[in-house]
Parts: sequence; structure tokens; C-alpha cells
Amino acid sequence: MRISDLMKMGLRNLARRKARTLLTVIGVVIGTISIVVMVSIGIGMKRNFNSQVMQQGSLTSITVSTYAEITDKDGQWLESKQQKLNDALVDQIKVMDHVRAVSPIIQKGIAFYSGNYQGWGQVTAMDSATFQDFGFPELEFGEYPTPEKNDTIIFGVDSLQPFYYYMGRSNETKTVDLQKDKLRLVFQEYQIDENKKEFSQSLKNVAKMVRTDNWEYDYTCYMDINYFKSLYMKYCNTLKLEDRKKAIATLKDYQQIKINVDNVKNVTKVQDKIKELGFQSTSLAMYLEPMQEASNMLQTVLGAIGAVAMLVSAISIANTMVMSIYERTKEIGIMKVLGCIIKDIKKLFLFEAAMIGLFGGIIGIGFSYIASILINKFGQPLFAALLSSNYMYDMESTKFSIIPFWLPIGAAGFAMFIGVLSGYFPAKRATKISAIEAMKTEG
Repeated sequence: MRISDLMKMGLRNLARRKARTLLTVIGVVIGTISIVVMVSIGIGMKRNFNSQVMQQGSLTSITVSTYAEITDKDGQWLESKQQKLNDALVDQIKVMDHVRAVSPIIQKGIAFYSGNYQGWGQVTAMDSATFQDFGFPELEFGEYPTPEKNDTIIFGVDSLQPFYYYMGRSNETKTVDLQKDKLRLVFQEYQIDENKKEFSQSLKNVAKMVRTDNWEYDYTCYMDINYFKSLYMKYCNTLKLEDRKKAIATLKDYQQIKINVDNVKNVTKVQDKIKELGFQSTSLAMYLEPMQEASNMLQTVLGAIGAVAMLVSAISIANTMVMSIYERTKEIGIMKVLGCIIKDIKKLFLFEAAMIGLFGGIIGIGFSYIASILINKFGQPLFAALLSSNYMYDMESTKFSIIPFWLPIGAAGFAMFIGVLSGYFPAKRATKISAIEAMKTEG
């Protein structure tokens, strides 16, 4: 029997029993929707966890901070610890295996002036030679500092809020254009000696980062640490003696030490080495691992629920094919008497079962896309209640269901495979029916 004849006969047989075929296809549709939607939710959660963590910084970065929180193995807080971070510790970390770059960090709040307008910013001073290793973003304009020219200050896109008029009209604001407006930098931590002039530094070389969706870059200004220290020492020379000593002391102990590791797999190893030195450290990899475990568990549970629904549809297909064989016993006998090859009879029933699976899979995929859209649009209250805020930072922009291109293809193939598998034993049973006994069957 030609393949085209087999296909025509199979489709005609399905069309003859419209109600039964339709009900069986509906079962496959429900099973397909269950699998696609459940798996898409698992994928959506996993991607969201990863993207939310990545927005906070690099997975290969480790931070040692002045104030560290000590937790148990379950992440429960035990106590806070103050750590002394200095050049000696920086040198110890630099020689560790898998460490690609290390930079001490000084963070200060600084006032900026543009004419009669004042604004504020958070400045992070670090070794500019490590900017590339830490994956600093591209610049909208300007250039990063170099060893020969380290006096550039790099602004994040949101690092300068609107400047306020400070000469009596407090409600008047101005948005500074870094390429056109002149800026002055002023430190305001301590009291100025009344016999000395306030330190002020005009900014000649400025640069601006492109938007990254990473708050660490978008809301911070960066400077080379050596250039920052030179400016700060000039500021210290304008202070009263007591305040001057305090200010200079802040340059010796760092607020943070930032480490870049060669591979995310080695982050834990480096953190263990730092712990052996008696210091606590943090990394995004610490938070990503439990989130991925929760995501994988969620995806497994949801996939299992979908698989149960598909199992029910497989039983429905098998039942339909068995009933079809009983009703078509005489037809099978006639086909054998006319010399039809047994393999063709088997292929006929397998084709019919496969078509039920394929039709149900295609229709189910269509409904799955609709369900995915509805879940993303209206599912926020439900997922907000189910998921801890530790895992979901931005519920407003979260996609709870994501259907990648391979999922509908795989779902259609799986539905067709389930159809063939469910129809295999009924088809095999059809080939064993005696032609003589079949001819005696009424109907």
C-alpha cells in the first residue's frame, strides 16, 4: 500500500468517527497545554532568577566589606562582624589561585556644583586598571582613566539627580549636561579650618556610562583610587587638625575589597580561602545557587503535573484505538483477504494514533500561547503570594511564563510520540486478528 493511500484511508477513518476522535483530541490538547504551560512557567522562573541576580552585578565578583553578617548553613543571621580592610589584605588576596583582579574600594558622598546649583553623588574610588576585568560598561562619551591620565570621573546614567538652586529658590531644579555644563567637586564631611579656603576641584575630564540595568553602575560615579586620594589629601589640608587626622585615617582602611575570579565555578573556592584568613565575603553566586535549586525543583514539579495530564490523554488514545479495532474487525479481515500486508495494517493504525496526537498537540500549543499571555498579564498577585521576595525583586516586569522556540516543537513531537506509543499495542493486536474469524463478524 502506498503511503499516500495509507494516509488518505487513515484520515478518512478518523473523520468517520468525528465525535470520538474529537473527544480524544481534546484530551491530548489538555495534556499538551499542561506540559507546555507548566514547563514555560519553570523556564520563566529560572530565567527571571538569573536575570534578577545579574542585574545586581557579575557572578564572578566577590566583595569583602567592612561590616559583614555571619549566617549559619541555612542562611539565618547569627551576628555582625566588623572587618579591617587594608593593603595587607589586598596583597594576600592577589596571590590566591583563580583571582584575576583585586581592587580596594573607597566610597564617599560628594557634593557637585554647577553654577548656583548643587547636587550630590556617591563616588566609588578603585583601581582603574581593573575596570576592564570587572566588566565595566561602554561609555556614551569620554574615556576611561589610564595610568598616564587618571583624572577622569565616570558618571553612571542616574548618578546625578536634578541639581537644586541653593541661593534661596529651593524648589528650582536643573538637569546637568555633563558635556556642556561646568562642574565642581566638593567634599563636605568635616569642618573647614576658618583660616583656610574650602577645597573645590573643577572637573575637566568626565565620562558617562551607557545604561546597563545594573544599579551598581547606573547610580554610581567612579574614580581612579590614586587620583581620589590626591584630591582627598588636598581636602584634608583645609580641615581643622582633629578632623584632619580622622579624614586621613579613612584613606588607610577601605570600605570594600572587590575581587574578580576567573570562572564562576571557582568563586566558592576563593571565598573559602578568604574565610581561612578570617574574613567574611559575599558573592552573587551564593544567592544564585539556592535560587536555581528552587527553580529546578519548581520546574520538575510543574513538568510532572503536565506529564500526568499527558498520561491521561495517552490512555484515552489507547482506549479509542482499541474500540476502533473492535468496530473494524470485519474491515481488517477484508484487508487481509485482499492481500494487504500485515505491516501496512499496523502502519494504518499507528498513523491514525499519531494524527490524533499531532492534531491535539498543535491545537494545544496554540492555546498554550494564549494561556502564557494571560499568565504574564494577570498572574502577578498569585506568584507574588507563592514566591518569596528574596527570589523576585521586580514583580512588575517579571515574565512568569516563557515559551522558547524549541518548546512547542518538542511538545508537538512528544504528543505525536505519545499517540504512536499509545496506539502501538492496539495496532499490534489488529495484525493478529484471524482473517477467517474477522469475516464471520457481523457489521
